Amino acid sequence: MILYGLKTCDTCRKAAKALEAAGHAVTFRDVRAEPLSGTEIATFLAAFGDRLVNRSSTTWRGLDEAERARPAAELLAAHPALMKRPVLVEGEKITLGWDKAAQGLWL
Repeated sequence: MILYGLKTCDTCRKAAKALEAAGHAVTFRDVRAEPLSGTEIATFLAAFGDRLVNRSSTTWRGLDEAERARPAAELLAAHPALMKRPVLVEGEKITLGWDKAAQGLWL
């Protein structure tokens, strides 16, 4: 299982801890240190659409209107911290966030 997120994100750390406690072997991928490839961004956008862009983040609030108007794929490539997190991937199974629904699927 791969957890895509930020090492400084509390939600990502909580998710990793819970998943490991449930017996999952979690590989943590910090998208700021190791940015997503164009293929990964396209796959995540196909699965989640614009929900992948975290419009309530500090990074989003720091962008001007012209930057915010860019396509989601370009935004995520330029600003990896804009990705809503965590994105969890294991085989064909993929989830966004760490809400009750995601926890129910993985735990």
